[in-house]
Amino acid sequence: MDRGARLSRPSRRLAGLLLAGTMLATPALAQDTTGSDTTAFGQPLRTQTDATSQTAATTGTDTATGTTTPALSADQQTAVADEDVTGAIRRTAPDSERLNLAEGSIDDLRRRAADDPYEPTGIRLGTFVLKPSLTQGLGYERNRSGNTSTSRTFSQTGIRGSLTSDWSRHQLTIDAEGIYQRNLSGTGETEPQVRIDGDLRLDLSDDTIANITGGYAFERESSNDPNAVDGASVQSGLQTLTGGVRVTRDFGLIRGTLGTEIQRRTYGSATLSDGSKLDLSDRNYTEATVTGRIGYEISPALIPYLEASVGRSFYDDKADSLGYRRSATTLGGRAGVEVDLGEKLRGDLGIGYEQASFDDDRLDAIRALTVDGSVFWSPQRGTDLRLGLQTQIEPSTAGGQSGYVSYAANAELTHELRDNLVARLSAAYTWRNLPEALGPDQNIYLVGTGLTWNINRWLAMTGDVSYELTRQARASDTGVTRAGIGLTLRR
Repeated sequence: MDRGARLSRPSRRLAGLLLAGTMLATPALAQDTTGSDTTAFGQPLRTQTDATSQTAATTGTDTATGTTTPALSADQQTAVADEDVTGAIRRTAPDSERLNLAEGSIDDLRRRAADDPYEPTGIRLGTFVLKPSLTQGLGYERNRSGNTSTSRTFSQTGIRGSLTSDWSRHQLTIDAEGIYQRNLSGTGETEPQVRIDGDLRLDLSDDTIANITGGYAFERESSNDPNAVDGASVQSGLQTLTGGVRVTRDFGLIRGTLGTEIQRRTYGSATLSDGSKLDLSDRNYTEATVTGRIGYEISPALIPYLEASVGRSFYDDKADSLGYRRSATTLGGRAGVEVDLGEKLRGDLGIGYEQASFDDDRLDAIRALTVDGSVFWSPQRGTDLRLGLQTQIEPSTAGGQSGYVSYAANAELTHELRDNLVARLSAAYTWRNLPEALGPDQNIYLVGTGLTWNINRWLAMTGDVSYELTRQARASDTGVTRAGIGLTLRR
């Protein structure tokens, strides 16, 4: 019995050590199995104005799905850029984890892109990765208004690029795009465009992020706009400067966002048919807006929210050329929901009310029911559908008139016919709800289709055809047919 007891002591000690080791290892194993909640919706960390999404639209890469999409035409780029999922606030990761995925060396990028031979790798510049592209195209445009029609053939040069930081914490993204047109034959107004957007994301803590944004844009005012100058051979050039700060914090299941944005708009002179210039500087203004949002996380994929905003616009001239004081105060609110089911379905949709009250008592306040949002749906790999809704209050330049409300909807469907061949269908509708004094309501329809052929990683060919129809009672219908083909070099 004594010998058996002596033999059992080591066995009991070994059993005790094994039991203790098992108890110590169990929590660590459970932590590795469950993981930490580093994102709000189970996707790479982003914020509601993630400039990387816009970069993907311009460079041809969908960062959310990991698939290659075509480089869009100039008109489609503008539509897609406005379809960013507003309000999709993401959480930040713990300090012990890397917040941004490493871009790696150029050789490593090539290895990672080996499965997709049509994915550009970019150029490493220190701690940044640059993805540039250059497009040269030939286009045709025909304008018809009643029994009058004009046409032009033009060359179009487009430069796009994205610069993204590769830091272990925080992220800076800069997107830029420029389009230059030159008429080769016929008559018609060229449509130059410039756009630069920057977003600096600061990961202040596990539950708090801040975004500092800024941008610049230039475009010509559309001849179909109710504020455009009648009979002008060249409409005014519109320049927009924006800057803002936004802070988002998670309080358990409650998510709060507070942000402010300043926008500066200036209008150049319009060129009349006789060659003279019409000064439009009395339309220049600066607008500041403060927005607050609070959401409740029913689940990481479903977050209803309430949002309120207040804004103030200050015109450079106290009164315009007609003697009206058009500085205004804007109040708005809306209720909506954020949805994120991964790469299959995500979006943001809100319904609300907005009112603009002017300093001049002779100008009536503008009140509007607003519907805003965007939805991305991928029913199957290689097929993507984007939908967008937008409501805007537009001030008027006519004497005694406050302005009008514009409702816009757009959709784009892309489908991979083959690994290197992508087809596109796009459609848009805009309803300008004009007051009776400005005339009947205006309806604008747009349909388009296109193909992108990725010849290899560095070269792609695109072709697009679209038709735009503007209809207004007691006025001639206006139709614009556009067609173009282009060759894109990318890195």
